[in-house]
Amino acid sequence: MIHNTKCECGHQNHTGTILCESCGKPLADDSGTAPLEMRYDGVARRSQKENPGWLDRIWNFFSSVRNAIYMIVITLIASALGTIYPQENTFLNIDPSVYYKETYGILGHIYYLLGLSHTFESWWFITLLFMIGTSLVICSLDRVLPLYRALSKQQIRKHFHFILRQKVSFQEALPAGKAGAPAPSEEAWIEQAAAALKARRYRVHREGTALLAEKHRFSRWGPYVNHIGLIIFLAAVLMRNIPGWHMDQHLAFPEGQPVKIPETNYYLKNEKFTIEFYEESEMSEEFRDRGQQVPKRFETKAVLYRCTADCDDPGKPPVLEEVHRDDIIVNEPMEYNGLLAYQFDFEQNPMLLSVKPSLKDKRTGEVYGSFELSMSRPAESYKVGDYTLQLKAYFPEFGLDASGTPITLSNQPKAPAFVFSITGPGLDPTGEPYIYFPRQIDKQTFRQDTLNGALAEKLELSVGSMDDVGISEFVSYLNIRVDRALPYIWVGSAIFMIGVIMGFYWHHRRIWLRIDDGVLSLGAHTNKNWFGLRKEVAEVLNKTGYSIEPKQLDREGVRK
Repeated sequence: MIHNTKCECGHQNHTGTILCESCGKPLADDSGTAPLEMRYDGVARRSQKENPGWLDRIWNFFSSVRNAIYMIVITLIASALGTIYPQENTFLNIDPSVYYKETYGILGHIYYLLGLSHTFESWWFITLLFMIGTSLVICSLDRVLPLYRALSKQQIRKHFHFILRQKVSFQEALPAGKAGAPAPSEEAWIEQAAAALKARRYRVHREGTALLAEKHRFSRWGPYVNHIGLIIFLAAVLMRNIPGWHMDQHLAFPEGQPVKIPETNYYLKNEKFTIEFYEESEMSEEFRDRGQQVPKRFETKAVLYRCTADCDDPGKPPVLEEVHRDDIIVNEPMEYNGLLAYQFDFEQNPMLLSVKPSLKDKRTGEVYGSFELSMSRPAESYKVGDYTLQLKAYFPEFGLDASGTPITLSNQPKAPAFVFSITGPGLDPTGEPYIYFPRQIDKQTFRQDTLNGALAEKLELSVGSMDDVGISEFVSYLNIRVDRALPYIWVGSAIFMIGVIMGFYWHHRRIWLRIDDGVLSLGAHTNKNWFGLRKEVAEVLNKTGYSIEPKQLDREGVRK
């Protein structure tokens, strides 16, 4: 069905237009008396298109404020559910499939199975945020373009029906002159009214005996500035899923051992960890009775390195270049190029870092030399005198499975074992296997000499003194954070607040009037604070010869 949208003034309007875009005359019903619907000045929006196609239906779905509210409510409910129990990323070294059930019972297990234990990283939560952002964009475009078109092309002389069906309206003959003086001419009265309106900071536009006065139009863009801020905010939140843009991990850093920071080319070394405890006289009676030591201050002397070569080669130690060093204490993180390292926790857990064993002839006691053996990144081969030790296998925590096959029980050097192939004088040119346990207790437990057989009678790897042993006394737990999206979040928040201020403190006010055959017709509209608008209009009328109260300017207060 085709509707004729051409107005009697000759302007051809878009389908769905309520008020003529030129003169303001109601297109559907010009005989009513109720105040006009002034949203977007009656201009048609794309979402009002008749016989929409599939693309228009998608547009209509996202342009619906009702649908946007539904999405926001669902997101808020999901966010609330995600805070019932702690999220997985707030823990160190846990198995979530076991932790939630053991800690919170069957409800915790259901919580984990529903995926709520990682709500804010889940695909469906990210999809909800994306849909809200899409709705903000389409809602804004669907409304801001018609509003801009309506406000930028305002006609000064409006139709009678448009003026007199405003919520604030007035119609009466021009006032008589004072003390028997002749009534002012139409031009003189318009000049007087324009001056009164300009005194109240209205911008006045004239066209003969018609006038349009307007102020604070910019406040109409406040909601859309809000939308821009929210769109930037949501985009920044979604950008956290870009690799390298966001990290929030808790990592363990044993003393003296550089540890790679995941997803970066940085290594951080806990050079020295120090802890200071409260004296007994400084503690409360509760802690004194328990005999419990309470940390007063703990600090990690940290060194940050950048890997420059062999970063991903497991057979070679990385080439590291120091870029920054700092002392990390609680609430005073180390910061470097957007990377933050916060002191989170510590553990007194002696850990073997390296040994410097010597190779000697067991029969003669001759020492051929020594070499540095790292527990984290051992080299592929070592040269000791005339002997070469080729590393064939490394087990950080040596153990045996049910079939007797060597395995490692963890990646921590709790019971390290190294399997070498040794070549040199008096040995098989193809190499002879030799298993080495740095810790004396492991040598006895796993019977190192028995495993090495005849070779154990010829050669021996051993550490001469504790000076040749590198031990980490403390493990420092640091919270490593990278958030490159945070500046955009702040920018989006600032823009949002600017939009709030624009719409909250200023109100768009417009006054239309025209004089025809000595009769004044006036209509006024605002998006907020109707009482203030009525008061301003009454003051202008009272200064131009009328006597009227603000309440008489309501739609039903048109004077006879």
